[in-house]
Amino acid sequence: MRADRLVATLLLMQARGRVTAAELAAELEVSVATARRDLESLSTAGIPVYPQPGRGGGWSLVGGARTDLSGLSSAEAQALFLLVGPAAAVSGEAKAALRKLVRALPSTFRADAEAAADATMIDSTRWGERDRQRPAMVELLQSAVVRRRKVRLNYTSGARERSERLVEPWGLVDKDDIWYLLAGTDKGQRTFRVERIVEAVVTEEPADRPDDFALAAAWDKVVGEVEQKRSRTWATVVIESRFVSVLRNQFGRHCEVDEERDGRSRVRLGAPTALDLARNLAGWGTMIEVLEPVAVQAELARIGAELAGRYAT
Repeated sequence: MRADRLVATLLLMQARGRVTAAELAAELEVSVATARRDLESLSTAGIPVYPQPGRGGGWSLVGGARTDLSGLSSAEAQALFLLVGPAAAVSGEAKAALRKLVRALPSTFRADAEAAADATMIDSTRWGERDRQRPAMVELLQSAVVRRRKVRLNYTSGARERSERLVEPWGLVDKDDIWYLLAGTDKGQRTFRVERIVEAVVTEEPADRPDDFALAAAWDKVVGEVEQKRSRTWATVVIESRFVSVLRNQFGRHCEVDEERDGRSRVRLGAPTALDLARNLAGWGTMIEVLEPVAVQAELARIGAELAGRYAT
């Protein structure tokens, strides 16, 4: 994983003082182009890593070798942990590397670096939605989480209702390029879709975060509640195995393969209602056979009859 390589790159530079992209590539078993991109990513993020051109050059960490990373300022350490922290939620290796890196940091800003690492997590499982670009609001909200400052949001709900509220930002989640803010409000924990935030202003008012709050655990609970609403009805279908990946892209985590035999797969699909399932399956025509439930079969028959009636001539 890339986060592991970024941490390994920094620790390697700390030990050697200077490395070339070729040396780094050989050490980490990646291409020279990949090693060079990792070095440039560290530099772009504000980590004091810089290239030295010419013969005998390479890449160096400001402060030289064996500095125990004291060449990093507090802001630079936060930048590094914002880069690699999200991967720790899905990679044990990245989590172990971050723990080692924390111990190597000066104690004066160790807490800020740890807060940056816990500010964001990644949930790579799709909910069946299209890819999106990272909202510009994310960086501002990350800063508020790390600094523990309340944020005044101008927010539009899914029902297009506009509201203004003061929240305590607890963490950010990147779910398949769709960002969510978990925050404390006067009504308890709430989840905000970042792309629906019209405006956000970070105040100087301190924000409280429960001592027992864990971003990964809190997000698991949110996902569980959403999944329960999104998969109240399940259908069993049969389709050619080569099309299962298309179904997974369409239904996200609500697509479960029961068995595969002779090039055909038996698949369970979930949605809020039988009508939702029928609408999503109607476009497949006879490529999909719905075995159950009867309610989905009936909705498909109704949709088919309506289409036949309109377009038969």
